[in-house]
Amino acid sequence: MQLSVIIVNYNVKYFLEQALLSVRRASGGLEVEVIVADNNSVDDSAAMVRQKFPEVKLIENHDNRGFAVANNQAIALSTGKYVLLLNPDTVVEELTFSKCLQFMEAHPEAGALGVRMIDGSGKFLPESKRGFPTAFVAFCKTFGLSTLFPKSRVFNSYHLGYLDEHQVHEVDVLSGAFMFLRKKALDEVGLLDETFFMYGEDIDLSYRIKKGGYKNYYFPETTIIHYKGESTKKGSLNYVRTFYQAMIIFAQKHFEGSDGRFFVLLLKMAIYLRAFMTLLFNGWKKWSGPLLDAALIFGGMYFLRDFWAVRNFNNIHYYSDTLLKVNIPLYTAVWLGGIYFYGGYDRGHTIKSVVQGLVVASVLLMAIYGLLPSEYRSSRMLLLLGAVWALVSTVGFRIAGHFIRYRNFDLDRRSTKNYIIIGSERESKRVRQLMFEAQVQQNFIGTVSPTAPHDPDMFLNEIGRLDEVIQIYKVNEIIFCSKDISSREIMRQMSRLGAEIDYKIVPEESLSIIGSNSKNHSGELYTIDIQFNIATPMQGRNKRALDVLLSLLLLPFMPLLVLFTKRKFALAAALFSVILGRKSWVGYAESDARPKDLPALKRGILKTTDGLGIQNLSELTVNRLNFLYAKDYHPWLDVEILLKSILNRDL
Repeated sequence: MQLSVIIVNYNVKYFLEQALLSVRRASGGLEVEVIVADNNSVDDSAAMVRQKFPEVKLIENHDNRGFAVANNQAIALSTGKYVLLLNPDTVVEELTFSKCLQFMEAHPEAGALGVRMIDGSGKFLPESKRGFPTAFVAFCKTFGLSTLFPKSRVFNSYHLGYLDEHQVHEVDVLSGAFMFLRKKALDEVGLLDETFFMYGEDIDLSYRIKKGGYKNYYFPETTIIHYKGESTKKGSLNYVRTFYQAMIIFAQKHFEGSDGRFFVLLLKMAIYLRAFMTLLFNGWKKWSGPLLDAALIFGGMYFLRDFWAVRNFNNIHYYSDTLLKVNIPLYTAVWLGGIYFYGGYDRGHTIKSVVQGLVVASVLLMAIYGLLPSEYRSSRMLLLLGAVWALVSTVGFRIAGHFIRYRNFDLDRRSTKNYIIIGSERESKRVRQLMFEAQVQQNFIGTVSPTAPHDPDMFLNEIGRLDEVIQIYKVNEIIFCSKDISSREIMRQMSRLGAEIDYKIVPEESLSIIGSNSKNHSGELYTIDIQFNIATPMQGRNKRALDVLLSLLLLPFMPLLVLFTKRKFALAAALFSVILGRKSWVGYAESDARPKDLPALKRGILKTTDGLGIQNLSELTVNRLNFLYAKDYHPWLDVEILLKSILNRDL
C-alpha cells in the first residue's frame, strides 16, 4: 500500500463528505486506503460514511478522544508506506497525492511534507509553513510584532513570512490539517503525543521528526482548501485556553532552564491577555445592540420628560426624581426585553421582530402602569410618547445603520446576492433546486460553462471569460459544481479572483452547498436538512422563559402538588431544578433509537409522550413525537402537555 489517508472527524458531516469525494478523486490510479476515525459525532457522520463511502475503513469512538488519540488509533490500522493526516474540512486537488508521493520518493531525507493551503475565500494560509515557537518567536506572535512586520525574518519567524509561498522550502513545523508523513520516520520518532487533546500535536511531531534526523518540507506545487474554524469556535474562551495550554505543554516538554520558564510565563501572560480581549470582544458583540438601544431610549425619555413638563405644566421640575430613577429605567428594561424575546437582537433579525417586541412590551407597560401605586404613576401621555420614541429611535437607528453599510434602504438586500453557477446545465438545475429547497434567497444570474466553446442559449459565457461575467452582472457569489470542474481549477479561480467574491462548492450527488468566506469563521452551509423550530434562538428563549414562569406560578401550590400528585417530593425538587436551569418542564421521551440529530434539550420533568393517556408506545411513535415536538415547537406545546398531564394524573 502506497498511502494511508487518515481523517479524524467530529460533527462536520457535510465537510467530511466533500473531503472524502476529493480524496476519492485524488486516489485514482494509486494504492490508497482511507481511514476515518469519528469521535462520537452526533450529526450522523458515521452513517454517511458507511452509506456513501463503503471503501473507507471507519473507526467509531464512543466519546470524543481528541485529535491525537484518534489519529493514533487509525495509524495503528494503517498499512501504507506513507501516512497522510488530513482534516475533514479540506479539499485536495486531483494530483495532490501523486505529486506528494513523487516528492517524498525523490527526497529520502524528508520525514514529513506540507502543502500550500488556502481558505474558503482563496487567501493563502500562512500556517502552511511555520518555525518553531521559541520564546522570542512566541513573544513576537503574542504581542503582534509578526503582524506588524509580516515579511521580517526577525519578527515573523513563526509563519516564516520571509519565505516565498510559491517555492519549496525546508521548514520547522507543518500543519496538522495536511501532514504527509513517511511511516518509517513515524515508527522511529513515535506517534502523536496524546497529552495534547487538540492543537500542538503537529508542532510536537514536527519537532521530533527533525530531532530524529529527518527534514520537514513545505511543498507548494499542489494546493488544498482548508475551511478553517469548522471544528472549533475561534472566538471562544475555550479555544484560547486550549491553544495556549497546548503551547505550555510543548514548552515544558522540550525547553529546559530559564528559556523554558520564560516561555511558559510568556504563554500564561498570553492566555490572560487573549482571554481578556476575547471577553471584551464577545461582550461587545452580545451587548452592543441592547446598550445602544438603551442609550437611545433613555436619552429620548429624559428629553421628553423635560419637554412635556414645560409644554403641559410650564414647569421643568414638575416631575419628581422617581420618574428618572424608577419609571424610565423600568420602561426601558421592558422595551428592551420585548425586543429580545421577539428576536430583535438575534443575528439576521428583521425590523418586524423589533416592532413586534416593542408593541407587546408597550401593551404590557400599560397594564403594569395601572397596577402601580399612585406615587409611581407619572403620566400616561409620557408613557405613550416614550413608546412612540422607542419605536422610532430603534427602528430608525437600524435603518440608518443598514444604509451606511449597504447604501440602500431595502432592508432585505443585505442577504441577497447575485450568484452564478459554474457547471453543466444538468448540475446547474440541480443546484438551483437545492437553493430553492434550502430557502436561500439569492438572485440567480445564470450558468457559466466549465468548458469552451459553449451554447449561448444555455450559458452566460465560458469559464475563461469569468472576469467579464462578474463585472457585467455584479456577481457576489460563485457556486462551483465539483462534478464538472476539477478541484485544481476551482482553487485556481478562487486564488485568481480574490476574496471579494464568496465561493461555494457543491459536491457530486450531495444535498449540501459548502463554503467559507474567512479563515476565522465557520463555513457557510446551504442544505435541505429539516429546520427545527426549537433550535432557533427565539424559541429557545421562549422555552426557558416559560419554564421559569410556570415554576413561579406553581410554587404557591407546592403543598397541593406534594399531596395530590404521583411524584410527590420528587416533583417539588424538580420544580426548583427548572428554576435553576438544570431541567425543563418538557423534554424528549426516552428511546433506545432516538435520532442523534435532534436539537439538544435539557432533561424534562414531563416527556413528549406524557398526557396522552396511552401506555407502551412503539419506538417509531416515540421517535415521531420527539421529531414533531422539535420541528414544530411553540411554548403552547409545553402548556398543553402540562395541562393534559395534570388532567390525566401523569404528574
